[in-house]
Amino acid sequence: MKRDVVSTTDREIILTRVYDAPRERVFEVWTKPEHVSRWWGPHGFTTVTESMDVRPGGTWKYVMKHAEYGEFDNLITYREVVRPERLVYSHGTSTEVEQFHVTVTFEAQGGKTRLTMHSVWPSAAAFEEVRKFGVEKGGNETLDRLAEHLAQRA
Repeated sequence: MKRDVVSTTDREIILTRVYDAPRERVFEVWTKPEHVSRWWGPHGFTTVTESMDVRPGGTWKYVMKHAEYGEFDNLITYREVVRPERLVYSHGTSTEVEQFHVTVTFEAQGGKTRLTMHSVWPSAAAFEEVRKFGVEKGGNETLDRLAEHLAQRA
């Protein structure tokens, strides 16, 4: 599995991976609550989905839990859903609907999938704040956990 992190400006991060699974499967485990609860989030976190409606205008409401750091509510609002090619969404919380914007692409490469996750914050200051909490490390760990989940389903 190829693992890249590229920060291209002062307010965005691009994470890429090539997974040994067809893009339909990768897209499915990204958009079905019974799968995301098994891999979403950095190491040490669990994810509990309240609701997930993957369609333009739909939302995914979930809580990430960590024994040491506590609970964090999350709200994803889907802007664009092109199965199995692309997801575009706003990521926020119940009180702050859009903290940053994400585009995830699923590119077929034979029987493999090149996934690109492009996240953009509204300002350099907002991005710098999340960098203090290890956004790159957390993003990498999340995508590593996706690889582990896909390998278990092979």
